[in-house]
Amino acid sequence: ADEAEKLKEEAAEIHALNIENKIAILENSVALSERGGIYKDSIDTNTETDNSTRLKIQVFDEEDSMIEITTGKQKKYDKRTRSNLLVAFGLNNAIIEGKSLDDSPYKIGKSRFFEVGWTWSTRLLDNSNAIRLRYGFAFQFNGLSPTDNRYFVQDGKLTYLEIFPVQLTKAKLRMDNIVFPIHLEFGPSKKIDKGNYFRYSTRKKFKFGIGAYYGFNLRTRQKLKYNFDGSRKKEKITKSYNTSNVIYGISTYIGLGDFSFCMEYDLNKIFNEPNLEQNNISLGLRFDL
Repeated sequence: ADEAEKLKEEAAEIHALNIENKIAILENSVALSERGGIYKDSIDTNTETDNSTRLKIQVFDEEDSMIEITTGKQKKYDKRTRSNLLVAFGLNNAIIEGKSLDDSPYKIGKSRFFEVGWTWSTRLLDNSNAIRLRYGFAFQFNGLSPTDNRYFVQDGKLTYLEIFPVQLTKAKLRMDNIVFPIHLEFGPSKKIDKGNYFRYSTRKKFKFGIGAYYGFNLRTRQKLKYNFDGSRKKEKITKSYNTSNVIYGISTYIGLGDFSFCMEYDLNKIFNEPNLEQNNISLGLRFDL
């Protein structure tokens, strides 16, 4: 009787541990599958469609009854919005009242811009991807490099160019902005139908976009490099230089697939009144990655 009671207690303890361990396996397996992981016992790919994968977990209890858990994520049938990284760079300059670009006080090749951001593209038509609304946010870095060994001077409300007392190796005024662009994009697409879902592809397809942007100036900084008394000097001067706090303008691009030529033109003045009227203009390459 004592031996039987002992065996009974051992069996009950083992049974309790088995239940506890199997519950832990189930909980951990579900958590793993939700994070995209795979736990044993089998993976069943749906052969009727190619748009889902089922994770099947099999655990048996004391009576050899099977417990099966299946998880999976279905692809959305019609995905109207997609997102991508925006990168653009190129030449920067200014349209100045009463002057042409040939007479610009800024170097054509050394005045540049760089832009990086994130955009979303939403299809506007039910049965066509010919018109898309593209919107998002971007950080702009617009640089102006003066000609003739000059640099920017701020004197109260006035900002003007003045000859530097020694030879400059670099002089650049950089305006850092955050903007929120919105464009209407036009162009053909290829419809890819997978049965239980479909997508539109613009790979190697012509596109044209036109729109506007609105944002704010985050910082204006002038960088100067020169040699003085046999040593190299570098200055970074951060101040307003009377630049506009609000940024807004129009933009357009035209290209093929992820690549396009782009242009942006600020409708706001670079320098506030009473300074000479100047508007920033950028021409370059745009990549929607």
